[in-house]
Amino acid sequence: MLPNLGSPPPPFRKCPSGAGRTTAVARTSAPVGPLRQETRKWPKERERRGPRGCRDRDGPAGGAGKMAAARRGRGSSTVLSSVPLQMLFYLSGTYYALYFLATLLMITYKSQVFSCPHHYLVLDLALLFLMGILEALRLYLGTRGNLTEAERPLAASLALTAGTALLSAYFLLWQTLVLWADWALSATLLALHGLEAVLQVVAIAAFTR
Repeated sequence: MLPNLGSPPPPFRKCPSGAGRTTAVARTSAPVGPLRQETRKWPKERERRGPRGCRDRDGPAGGAGKMAAARRGRGSSTVLSSVPLQMLFYLSGTYYALYFLATLLMITYKSQVFSCPHHYLVLDLALLFLMGILEALRLYLGTRGNLTEAERPLAASLALTAGTALLSAYFLLWQTLVLWADWALSATLLALHGLEAVLQVVAIAAFTR
């Protein structure tokens, strides 16, 4: 007679939702007596709760994380505003404030030192103030169109850039008396306007794609 080595080890069955993990489920005989009803209820509760150790890898938090990541990917968009153009707007606005004051002082100086017809100097002064109004409107529309990625305000700013560039060329070449300081200031302003016009065209082309 061989000695009794005990009951055979309980069989193993693989968990349906966990890869590579196994859970030991022992097949036990139902007890006799009043505990039989509780034993019959136990498998139902186990099915309702799910097998221990077989939770979904993602879990509730993982599924919510995937949904949040999908929403973030759907809501993200590419920024088309031009940073160099915005920096150039700021630089041009600062430079034009200095240009306006310097040109106004030089017109006053010309009227006191040189014998020039006063109506020509009045024309230069009127064009300088007109240029200041156009420049302020141009910078406002250009900044708004660039930051909001709207091509219409930026196109209006481009048209005003052409107008202010023409006035810059007037003060560079055709004003009553052109001094070396007038030439240097107007040439720098005209170069800024030309560079801004190129960047505005590039930004408008990016917005209309």
